[in-house]
Amino acid sequence: MTARRRKRNKKVQKPKAPSAPSWISDVRYGRSLSVEFFKKNAWLLMIFVVTMLALMGLRYKTKTKMEEIKKLAAELQIAESSKLQEKAAYMSLIRETEMRRLVEENGLGLEFQEQPPFELQLDKD
Repeated sequence: MTARRRKRNKKVQKPKAPSAPSWISDVRYGRSLSVEFFKKNAWLLMIFVVTMLALMGLRYKTKTKMEEIKKLAAELQIAESSKLQEKAAYMSLIRETEMRRLVEENGLGLEFQEQPPFELQLDKD
């Protein structure tokens, strides 16, 4: 045979798939985990299950608290913004009251105008 035919024959032959180790197939088909295994390790399995349930409960509780913290943080930010607006309005009233007192003390005869000033437009005819 020529070298070309040998290469072609090698390509045609497919390698066999590696078989899984016996312990994997035993676990897969439930042969290694017998009733005796569960009887011997029942206390360990119960501890494992209780631990997993406790961890899931803790995670749920943590997520609930985190959502509450986010909600309260947003509420606090709104309250702080409202406080700043109220403080600005209060300071404006204090300045206005102080200005009125100074006008009255000095007898300037000025009055607080309730309406803002407006411009008059003249027609150019």
